[in-house]
Order: sequence, then C-alpha cells, then structure tokens
Amino acid sequence: MRYHSLKLSASLLLLFALGFTQKSDRQNDVANDKNGGLFLPDGFEATVVVDSLPGRARHIAVNDNGDIYVKARFSGKGKSVIALRDTNGDGRADIIKHFGGRDGEGVYGTAMRIYKGYLYFSSELIVSRYKLNPGELVPSGEEEIILTDDHAHGMHEHIAKPVTFDDKGFMYVPFGANSNACQDDNRIPSSSGLDPCPILEDHGGIWRFDANKKGQLQKDGLKFATGLRSVVALDWNFADNNLYALQHGRDDLLRLFPQLFSPWQSAMLPSEEFLRIKEGTHAGWPYCYWDQMQGKKVLNPEYGGDGKEVGRCGEYEKPLIGFPGHWAPNDILFYQGNHFPERYKNGSFIAFHGSTNRAPYPQSSYFIGFVPFKNVQPSGDYEVFADGFAGVDPIVNVSDAVYRPMGLAIGPDGALYIAETEKGKIWKVTYKGDKKKFAKTALVKMEKRKSMSNIRTPDEIADNLDKDKPVAGGKVYSVYCSACHQRNGMGDMQRFPPLGGAEWVTGDKERLIKVLLKGLEGPLEVKGQSYNNVMPQHSFLKDEEIAEVLTHIRSNFGNTASAVSANEVSKVRAAVEKTN
Repeated sequence: MRYHSLKLSASLLLLFALGFTQKSDRQNDVANDKNGGLFLPDGFEATVVVDSLPGRARHIAVNDNGDIYVKARFSGKGKSVIALRDTNGDGRADIIKHFGGRDGEGVYGTAMRIYKGYLYFSSELIVSRYKLNPGELVPSGEEEIILTDDHAHGMHEHIAKPVTFDDKGFMYVPFGANSNACQDDNRIPSSSGLDPCPILEDHGGIWRFDANKKGQLQKDGLKFATGLRSVVALDWNFADNNLYALQHGRDDLLRLFPQLFSPWQSAMLPSEEFLRIKEGTHAGWPYCYWDQMQGKKVLNPEYGGDGKEVGRCGEYEKPLIGFPGHWAPNDILFYQGNHFPERYKNGSFIAFHGSTNRAPYPQSSYFIGFVPFKNVQPSGDYEVFADGFAGVDPIVNVSDAVYRPMGLAIGPDGALYIAETEKGKIWKVTYKGDKKKFAKTALVKMEKRKSMSNIRTPDEIADNLDKDKPVAGGKVYSVYCSACHQRNGMGDMQRFPPLGGAEWVTGDKERLIKVLLKGLEGPLEVKGQSYNNVMPQHSFLKDEEIAEVLTHIRSNFGNTASAVSANEVSKVRAAVEKTN
C-alpha cells in the first residue's frame, strides 16, 4: 500500500515567495469572471445553476432526470430539502421547492444521497428518506424515518450524519465523538486522556445499517469501524467495493499543550486523513494522530506523546493521503461517469470546506481537490480541481470567504455539481475539450494555484499574520478565543457564534464570567441561530486574564459594553467554587 505526504517542490517554493510578495498578482489570482468565479483545468467550464438558496446548502444529490436535491443548512419544518429543476434546458434552475424535515434541525447534520429510487437525507439526529416517483420533483409519499440517534445527550459536537451505500443494501453512518481527544476534562489544558476511551463504545466510528429498514436505532446496526473522531466526507467506491472516508483531525494542540506545540505546528497539525475503511478498521483516535510532515502516526499528548513518539500508534490504520490540518474535507465523490477525460475515471473529488482554527496564520483550503486513482490506489499527489471560492487572499477570518465548497454530486450526463454553504450557490462543471487529447499540460495552471496562501504550507515567520504587530486582545484572546470565534469576532457562521452584538457578550456580566469559568455546552441560540459546539471552561486562567479578554470582547467587534474588572471575576469565581 502506498502512503503519500504533501510536499512542496522547489518550483512551488519559488511560487510561494512570489505569491506572498506580489500583491497585484495575488489580487488577479482571486478574481475570475468566467465559470461563475471558479478556476478550473483547461477544457472544463462551469455554469451557475442557482446563485443563492434560502436555507443555503450542504450536501446535494442529482436524480436520473437531472433534478437536484439539496440539504438545507438552515431550515424549519417542511423546508429541510430544497428541490431544483431546469425546465427550459438553459442550465439554470427555474423551479425551486422545499419539503421534508421537522422543527429543531440545526446546521450541523448533513446528508443527501439517492439510492435505489429513494432520497435519503439527515439532520443531526435523524436519517430520513422519500420514495422518488417518476416525474415528481417533490415526492408525494410520506417521509420515512430510517435511523434515529437516541442517545440521551442529544446534540453534541461532531454529530454530522453523512450517509453512503454499498451494492448489498447496506447504509453506512458515522457517529462522531463528542470530544476532542477523550480527555478526562474535555478541551482543558494538560488534561490526560481516558484509557481505554469509553466514548469508542458508541461514538467515534462508522456503523452499518439495513438501508431499507425503517425505525432503526444505533443498537440495530453493526459497528463497522472505530477510531474516527469526526467524519463528514464518506463514499462507497464501486471500483473496489470499499468504503472511503476523510477524518477531521483533533484541535487545540497549542491551546492545550503550549509547552509542546508552536502556533505553526498547531495550524498545520494534525492531518486530515483520507482512509480506506474495511470492517474492523481502527484509525487510532483518540490515542494517535497522523503527522503528514513526518509521514507517521504519533501519540497524542493526552496519552503521553510529545509530537514525535510513535508508541502504539504503529498498529492503527494509516491514511492513503494525509492532508494538512483543519482543511475540513466535507464531501468525497468517486467519479464513475464518462463525461470527463479518462484520467478522472474512478478518481476521487474532495470538497475542502475550509479551516477555522489556523490563527495566527491564514485560513486554508476552500477548494475542490482531486486524487487520481489507478488499480484502486492513489496514483499521484492531490490536484487542485476547482479554486476561487473564497474570493480573497489571504483568508484571515472564515467570514471573509465569499463561498465555502461543501456538496458534490454527479449528474446523469457525467457532469460534476458543486454546492457551497454561505450563499447556497451551485455550479455544474462540464468538459468541453477533446477527451482523447487531454494532456497533463492542462493541469499546469492549477498546480500553480498551490502557491496561493489558502493552499500552500505557510512560512512559519513570513506568513504569521501577527508578525511585528500587537496581538488584538492580547495573548489570551489569540490563544484561547480566536481559533473558534475568529480574529474579527464573527465566528464561523456554523459551530462558533459571533461575539459582536450578542446578548451573551454584552448583557449580564456575571453570566458571562460564569461561562468562561464553567464552560457551556450547546445547543445555544445567538442572534436567532443555533450553535451546538462546546465552549470549554477556562477556570485555569487568572482573574486578570479573564477580565482582560472579556473587556476586549465587550468593547470590540461593534460592542460598546462596560469593562470587566479582576475583582468582579474574583467574586464570581468564589461563588462558583462555593456552589461546586
């Protein structure tokens, strides 16, 4: 088996230097009037199917007649699925309908797949389906509940439920780990990991279910694989009849273990792992992570690791490719159409949604990658297939990105459909050249895009956005807050709420201090939107540090609330400790 690590050639290092220093070139590189704003390999073209959707978009599926089904990112009862149809053949959707789902859906659950005449989709806790009858855009039948996540804890982090199907009638669904690295105290500095990790009993893995059986619970399924913290990109490859997944690596190496990891290491690590999953696979979470720069799986610091020690990690599944940290691979699709040139056949397209926690370095990925396969093995390094989604370079905050790619689907004609989450824009990518004359020279300009700051390996000094500048909000905000809430305080629009204009921030000071001291676990509603990620407690910070960071957020990001004093923090801390 071949394993690949990502390396920059000498030529790309030169391009990196040029891309970083020449502002005018950089601006030209992020502006493109063709192809709906996308950069594509020579011979490919993109048509905008729809500019935006109410409810935006997560995963998508395309029916045999060309109808498009979109999982809404924001939805209420009866609006979970968005159906699109082009009736005049101009490539744009002119009929848009909503249906399916129920109240209380958040923005994290995601799935949209068509299997044997049924449309499957998910929220955080439920996988449903509709029968697709010929000619119907909106199904006339009843919504059927196939699987319910019945855990008493309800919502938690890493609860997305993508689905995929094999050729034998089975459905595969991840149950993400409600933890960062199975710490005794989740996301608390220097907290040790539980060993063995009890979470792996019913989380942190992929379960197999009967695709046609209604009313299933997790106990009705088979634990197919384990050691997988969070999986959003999942697909069955019919070329070799195997399951493939991309794991989101753990967070917070700097925040939790500053004595072991630098800001640069924490931005780059750990790898997002591209894995072939067989029954019984153990990918190593929470004990280990893949370091794509060293090309090995190493022990997590919660389990005694120092960033170099392998220990027991040699026994766990290695990835086919280790992508850089925090790239957020959120969909994968093995191309089995015939419209694209032969070199794309059976290769995998991957939608990288984009990092959130790479500060003080630029945010990274936000593109569609492609991994060529030959004889059911990766036959080369990853390629940039579509870029230009973010529209800015560098991407300092998540909210700076205009678009963030998410969903992938293949149409009946073999075209590739791409959906993004910020506006709900959808592109259809087709090939207009001569397939028999397609040459690798058509990929040269896309290889150059690896020099952009959203893709290249950042220089530890030159790319540090805080280089020679005072850190806004001081070290506390930079280390403990900016990774989630971003440098501009706007959050990531999905898991982490904005700090500007939020009543939780500008309102009752005592309540706000308690949040920092005790932490908060979602779901939480801020400015009309639900967030369900963990806000860890920060009682380990000094009173002066808490006062400093709370004063900063209450007087910035458009806020004009009063300051918080160390004395106020001390009084609340004493009351909290007394009740505990």
